[in-house]
Amino acid sequence: MLVFLNFAWYFGCVVICTLLSSHIRRSHWDCFIQRLRLLIANSSAMRSSKDITPEALLQLTSLRVLSRKCKTSSQKQFHAVIASGSLASSASQGNGTSRSALWLPFDLFLEDTMDGSQVAPTSAVEVLTGLAKALQAVNQTTWQETFLGLWIAALRLVQRERDPSEGPVPRLDTCLCMLLSVTTLAIFMIIEEEETALNNEAECSTTSQRKEKHVSGKRRMDLVSSLQQLGDYEDLLAPPIPVISVANQAAAKAMMFLSGLTVGTGGYLDGMSLNDMPVNCSGNMRHLIVEACIARNLLDTSAYLWPGYVKGRSNQIPRSTAGQLPGWSSLMKGSSLTPPMVTALVSTPASSLAEIEKIYEIAVNGSDDEKISAAKILCGASLIRGWNIQEHTVLLITKLLSPPVPANYSGSESHLIGYAPFLNVLLVGISSIDCVQIFSVHGVAPQLAGALMPICEVFGSCAPMVAWNLTTGEEISAHAVFSNAFTLLLKLWRFDRPPLEHINGDVAPVGSRMTPEYLLLVRNAQLASYANTPRDQHRSMRVSKFASPPSTDPIFMDSFPKLKCWYRQHQECIASILSGLIHGSPVHQIVDGLLNMMFRKVTRGCQPLTPTTSGSSNSSGSGMEDASLRLKLPAWDILEAVPFVLDASLTACANGRLSPRELVTG
Repeated sequence: MLVFLNFAWYFGCVVICTLLSSHIRRSHWDCFIQRLRLLIANSSAMRSSKDITPEALLQLTSLRVLSRKCKTSSQKQFHAVIASGSLASSASQGNGTSRSALWLPFDLFLEDTMDGSQVAPTSAVEVLTGLAKALQAVNQTTWQETFLGLWIAALRLVQRERDPSEGPVPRLDTCLCMLLSVTTLAIFMIIEEEETALNNEAECSTTSQRKEKHVSGKRRMDLVSSLQQLGDYEDLLAPPIPVISVANQAAAKAMMFLSGLTVGTGGYLDGMSLNDMPVNCSGNMRHLIVEACIARNLLDTSAYLWPGYVKGRSNQIPRSTAGQLPGWSSLMKGSSLTPPMVTALVSTPASSLAEIEKIYEIAVNGSDDEKISAAKILCGASLIRGWNIQEHTVLLITKLLSPPVPANYSGSESHLIGYAPFLNVLLVGISSIDCVQIFSVHGVAPQLAGALMPICEVFGSCAPMVAWNLTTGEEISAHAVFSNAFTLLLKLWRFDRPPLEHINGDVAPVGSRMTPEYLLLVRNAQLASYANTPRDQHRSMRVSKFASPPSTDPIFMDSFPKLKCWYRQHQECIASILSGLIHGSPVHQIVDGLLNMMFRKVTRGCQPLTPTTSGSSNSSGSGMEDASLRLKLPAWDILEAVPFVLDASLTACANGRLSPRELVTG
């Protein structure tokens, strides 16, 4: 019964949100409606309900609810349910369940965002803000209850990731991003909306010339009450092991403040080693949430005086800071980026926008070595766990991936070639699954894809002989830069998702909504609306002064002929049987070379795995050298041959010329 009530309530919220917006996906709606109708048909609770009949709910599942004609009647039916106390509330009274069922849509949204199977045209912050406002209206609850339900849902998301059972794919940092960055920003927007209206009203009503002080709204007080009440949920507040030290730092900051000691900037004890911290400061997730709210001016340090907030003793805090490592405060005072400082800044997140902007300026105007160091810092802890400035960091990194053409540049090749070492550091730094998810939840994935495509096009067209020597002695090639950029682009595209949802009858699937074209369309739409609407103009006042896009001009797949050609081949491989390999052609020679390299033990002294011309059939030592020379080709040429290599390998395995073990080991 509770499962039905949860789904029914979620359906009610979806209907209300649908009445407000027409951006819901048809495929997701159809899937949800199908499951809801199944529950209606088999639920005894639904048949015995006095608040709404199965027939009325079935009528609401019709897509006609989206029409203007049906809005009024649909709203009346749901308001009747709400007025009666709601299904969820009546079930809670009869079964002892809590009102947390009202906030199930928060849990569903957070999990759906973590899935990352689609790229939303807006950030998760804006969607979550709209969902919270809709639920508060539908449930007819106070903002204190709504904020508490949102915090609990986000904390449950983190707790579900404490001991992940779904394999080695890390998601904890993304969950923490959802809790401490996305959720905090959503609440910030809700409170700001109310206080902006109040301050505008105060400005219009005053006759005095003096400047009125900022007016705080009731929602801000509801936030305080919700966070005070959150302290009762001790099990939810237990920090995961990787963030225990950070939670202890947040608790130690409150202890230092109450003891009158100097506190480092931004909630971190700047420059102090974690080994110097007290063993037990009793830090928990609420301490991190409060610090996130203080950083965004939602709270002040009076929160440290809440009953039970500080549980440790002030004498646990070290009085001496001798031997401190150089930190962000040293950088802001003008210290240069020495190796020890770079190491410290990579492992410690920036605490303010000014700090991250300082690093960005070095990445743009510094020496080559300083630029690389700045890139490492930006992609370090400031990106992963700089929750207070994360939305700025992702924008600045994305902008750095599209460097401008130098004023004195006159070469015939792309100017991106000269930025190869710098770009490679950025690409490697944001290559993890968690980083990709963080870019996605902040709504920057389409812009990131737009920055990656030119890099793929340029470096994929370079021969691997083009290489760069770094000061560390490391050498990187054009293939390495291309590989890092292309792999990251594939992660954004989710090319590995089977497009079965797009099969219609006998029509073969040829793609999904998650395509490069779609990413570019969303990117173009985002930049076209940049600072055009009042909402965007208001938002632009909160972003970094450096975060404006380098160009708002639209880009399309036609701008990247090599990428477009490969993508067309990829679609053909999905939609039909592989064909088109011409014997003796350059592609055929590359296929032979790849097969010889992969299965050199198998092909030595044997016939090749594919029919070859006389010029490429030799599998002797000289033939292997020829194959190696032939493979010193641009990456796009090699990628064109990869489907044929896979086809030949699987065919040889099916025909007994290659064992499964040899297919795996070579």
